[in-house]
Amino acid sequence: MRRVNEAVRAVVAEAVRDLKDPRIGLVTVTGVAVTPDLREATVYVSVLGNARKRRATLAGLESAHGVLQARINRELSLRRTPTLAFAYDEAVERGVRMTKLIDELAADLPEEDASPDDDRDDTEE
Repeated sequence: MRRVNEAVRAVVAEAVRDLKDPRIGLVTVTGVAVTPDLREATVYVSVLGNARKRRATLAGLESAHGVLQARINRELSLRRTPTLAFAYDEAVERGVRMTKLIDELAADLPEEDASPDDDRDDTEE
């Protein structure tokens, strides 16, 4: 299934760039989960922008699902072409938030002035 998921992800990611819908903003296809019977596929996307831009992009992708399914059918030789559903992938946003928190915590840590060589005893010679 992993190869099918990756093949569908690659086709959809390439096809999304060719869409002319003005609602669709800067989109990254982060993953695809195809059901074992190949009837349905959930396409996970990350969208650059605010919540309104995210909703508009998801609506644009939903309206273009027929075009995207036709492209999958044309480029992949699957037993059945899955029906596409789109979902926002919060993992990227969560990762950015975690990185920001880590950077803030790291900035609050005291800086260490001593280097490892400063710990040796100079009286021994």
